Amino acid sequence: MSITEQIEDLIERKASDFEISKLFKAHISDYKNSLPELFERNQGKDFLVIHTKTLDSIIGLMYKTILRRLFGNYLPMRGNIPIALIALGSYGREQLCVHSDIDLMIVYEKNEGYNTAAIIEKFLYLAWDAGLKLGHRVHEVSDLFNSSREDITIKTAMMESRLIIGSPFTWNATQNRLTLIRHDNPKAFVLAKIEEAQSRRTKYPFSMQPNIKEGVGGLRDSQLLYWIAKTVYGVNTLRELTGRLFSEEQYREYRIALELLFRVRSALHLLANKQQDQLALDFMPTIARMLGFSDERRLVTKLLEAQWRINNFTQIYVKKMARHYLNDSSQTSTIRSSRLSKGFYGIDGTLYSSFHLPTPSIDTLLELLVSLEDREWKFDASVLFHFTYVTIKHPLKVKTHALIRKLFERNHLYVILKLFYDAGILHHLIGAFKKVLHLPQFDGYHHYPVDLHSIKCIEALENIKDPNVEMLYTPLPLSDKVLLKAVILLHDTGKGRKQDHSEVGAKLIVPFIKSIKLPQPTHERAALLVRHHVTMSNVAYRENLYSEKTLYQFMSKIKTPENLKLLYILTYADINGVGAGTYTSFGANLLHELYEASLEIASQNDRLTDAIKRQNKEKRLVNDFNFTQLNKAEQKKILSVESNLFFFKHTPDEIIELSKEAFECQTFTYQLNIDGGLIIHIFRRIPLNLGYLLGKLSYLDVASMDIFTLFDDIKYFKIEFLQRPREGTMEQIELIVEEAFDMSKKLDLPKPIIKPSEITLDCDHSLNYAQLNLNTTNQRGLLAYFVQLFDEANINIATAKIHTDKNRARDHFLIEKQNRMCDNAHEIIAILTGA
Repeated sequence: MSITEQIEDLIERKASDFEISKLFKAHISDYKNSLPELFERNQGKDFLVIHTKTLDSIIGLMYKTILRRLFGNYLPMRGNIPIALIALGSYGREQLCVHSDIDLMIVYEKNEGYNTAAIIEKFLYLAWDAGLKLGHRVHEVSDLFNSSREDITIKTAMMESRLIIGSPFTWNATQNRLTLIRHDNPKAFVLAKIEEAQSRRTKYPFSMQPNIKEGVGGLRDSQLLYWIAKTVYGVNTLRELTGRLFSEEQYREYRIALELLFRVRSALHLLANKQQDQLALDFMPTIARMLGFSDERRLVTKLLEAQWRINNFTQIYVKKMARHYLNDSSQTSTIRSSRLSKGFYGIDGTLYSSFHLPTPSIDTLLELLVSLEDREWKFDASVLFHFTYVTIKHPLKVKTHALIRKLFERNHLYVILKLFYDAGILHHLIGAFKKVLHLPQFDGYHHYPVDLHSIKCIEALENIKDPNVEMLYTPLPLSDKVLLKAVILLHDTGKGRKQDHSEVGAKLIVPFIKSIKLPQPTHERAALLVRHHVTMSNVAYRENLYSEKTLYQFMSKIKTPENLKLLYILTYADINGVGAGTYTSFGANLLHELYEASLEIASQNDRLTDAIKRQNKEKRLVNDFNFTQLNKAEQKKILSVESNLFFFKHTPDEIIELSKEAFECQTFTYQLNIDGGLIIHIFRRIPLNLGYLLGKLSYLDVASMDIFTLFDDIKYFKIEFLQRPREGTMEQIELIVEEAFDMSKKLDLPKPIIKPSEITLDCDHSLNYAQLNLNTTNQRGLLAYFVQLFDEANINIATAKIHTDKNRARDHFLIEKQNRMCDNAHEIIAILTGA
């Protein structure tokens, strides 16, 4: 028996409202359970249309049921009852997703012969009781115009209206009002929607875990296009503007992109069983399988490409449709006087163009860019239009390569590269980008796909915030700057292959360097820099910077001080291009220390021993004016510090200041600083329960730890954390530090899982120190546990470097050689692993 027959049977039996709503609820539940199977057969817009039509039939049947219940056998013609049920928003567009709200507007006209209020009320109660997720509004026809003026959201929703069921007379009256609403101050509406979109795009920026609805290039951008097209041209679909505003091919590419967004969003709703619009990492593998992609990387690549296409199409055609509202006619004379070339105008740092201008050749467009003043230009969507639809033939002309070289000589290259990216021509001009176009990087580190990350690195280069790096970059000759920009831009273009991306990238950079006519000696340098573009950061974060072996190995790869300088700048740009907050003061200090130490190594003809390095440091120290102001006893104490590391890691001024703190220490003193993350400085004469301290603060990740024995039995501890403490917790941290001088306090630390193969002990590291290396899964409280075991085994830590990457802890401890520890290396590893 069909649901219609079941309802009729219930009405004949005078069943209760509850029984009828229960039947509808069961029917809706059965339908929802069938949606996954329906999605397998019909995806994209087809699935949404079928879903919308099914809801139309359910809502229509509910309305008929209410009329049948109220009028019984005296049911008038539905067209005579002055009520219309109207779909709005995505429901009105027939794009309603599975778990989205059903936006419904009920419109009526007052008529003494019908109790419209009772009909509407009973319908809404039935819909709610049956479990429909309604977002509804009720209006009298005559009230529509005033209501649309109350809120732009109401006016927007009304622009996407579609009759579901009801009186055609009421619907006709409603359409007349909607036409008036569309013509009511269209300029204010269009400008408000564009401003609203700009705010939304700021709130939901580009992401490798994209928001399908609200994000840049998402469904909201598509809807913005329709709203403005409806306002300006009065069309019911964008397709009606094909041949008038854009070509059939341009619209087809846009529709293909939009279709993928429909498919992904529907799959997300079905998988999450709720309204889920962000494609988070956890959903990607299953969504890829549901949509027939080989893996999640392929899915996200196609999705990012689709969002790029929608963003590009939206930016261009919103401007083209709305330009009469956006342009100020009083500025005509100013525009004419700002003409740079035929059809192009530069006004207040923004480049504009005429949409009516036939798209110039690529060389003409590049010549225009070369001729611009060297500053941070903004490019209007009218300019984006010409760069998007320019024809680029391959192989590129010699002239084209020469123009690209000139662009690389500019101080402000980033904005031009971003224009190429936005226009979709970057890979046409620089072929190395073809394989990494929209390629996501799910490594827990990068914020952007490869192509956008590379461009962001150029932005970082042009806005250097680290004075040490800026001091090296600014005086570089133009040829080195061009080389460096090329290397920075192409350093990751080897990704997406099975081979090591650094090696592939080293091969890809050379043809580009040759094409822009950089001299022969730079070819090898470019390849070397790309091949080792991650080497400096790896050494800085993971190795002991005070080991001669480490420094000599590093410089054997980099070859020359000139290459070292460029690699340092490249590393800075690469890290900053990852995303906000990645380049920290801690990382900056490590890189600078490595640069200075490597430079010193490179300048020595003979091996630079620790003894010679110590002598050099002491010479600089004793000649320092502040050192000469100390009394002889204090000077002697400082020079008596046995730790070479203490001298290597600090400048003369820092050594003096730390020593003055130590002179004042009676039992213990400490200092808490915030410099990016928390830094704790401790001077102590009495024992410190370091395992307890680290255990209590294990909710913060340790970046590095130094422990130095100074003089008069005073030890100095410096512990750097990656994070800042939560606001209002500094007093609690002070209390923990003070409690750490109570040696009776113990923590029941969780025992981490460490395999013997994950620990190595290098007893040949230096005369006085052995290096213990740990490479294991990152586990909370790992460092505190290690330190506690070191204390119990009477092993003194000189310094510790803590590095976590991709959920791996790569920690290095320099420990003092004592008590024949190197003869018992296996026993020490057994203790640390709990074997």
